[in-house]
Amino acid sequence: MSGHSKWATTKHKKAVIDARRGKLFAKLIKNVEVAARTGGGDIAGNPTLYDAIQKAKKSSVPNDNIDRAVKRGSGAEAGGADYQSITYEGYGPNGVAVLIECLTDNRNRAASDVRVAMTRNGGSMADPGSVSYMFTRKGVVIVPKNDLGEDDVLGAVLDAGAEEVNDLGDTYEVVSEATDMVAVRTALVDAGIDYDSADANFIPSVSVELDEEGARKIFRLIEALEDSDDVQEVWANFDVSDAVMESINAE
Repeated sequence: MSGHSKWATTKHKKAVIDARRGKLFAKLIKNVEVAARTGGGDIAGNPTLYDAIQKAKKSSVPNDNIDRAVKRGSGAEAGGADYQSITYEGYGPNGVAVLIECLTDNRNRAASDVRVAMTRNGGSMADPGSVSYMFTRKGVVIVPKNDLGEDDVLGAVLDAGAEEVNDLGDTYEVVSEATDMVAVRTALVDAGIDYDSADANFIPSVSVELDEEGARKIFRLIEALEDSDDVQEVWANFDVSDAVMESINAE
């Protein structure tokens, strides 16, 4: 079980209602715009856009904002920015490997934001390739438990290419090859199973087990990185026990 996934799921639930909601909305809208620019504005022919819109809706982004982002990205409406995707690599406290994915219209600003967040929170930048080899791109679909058993989810997605189903507490995490993610998501929908998000994530091949102090340090680093408008996603190869997560979440 991935500690990072457990933390990300907890963080997502809090993010919808906390004071950083506006920042979360902006990142989700940017994701929609870039997906529309890359693959067109028709969700039937652009599964990346479909998933970006679903994720935005699950986080209560207003439909008008989503529609405008699709129009800007597809060129139907003026005002879209020329976003570039850049990935930075580094190490956090306790030697945790960190991948930082940015979508930005200003490379210098993004690089500066990432470097400052890393150095102020016990991290350091690393050369390209020195960290990324520890991660594999995988499709990750998060399914709310409701009344579902693990076998219900596994039965729905096994023939679609799912590799494993992990119990994260309130949700299940369905992992597949990134290329099979659309098929997995479609299989869930066909089986009448709702899902919270479908993303191509970086999954670590090895993880660093953290105690409570180490977990707090890496969480502070990730939150500092995500505070940048240019940072879309942060992945790290840490794992934490349920007891540590409960202690931190209890605050």
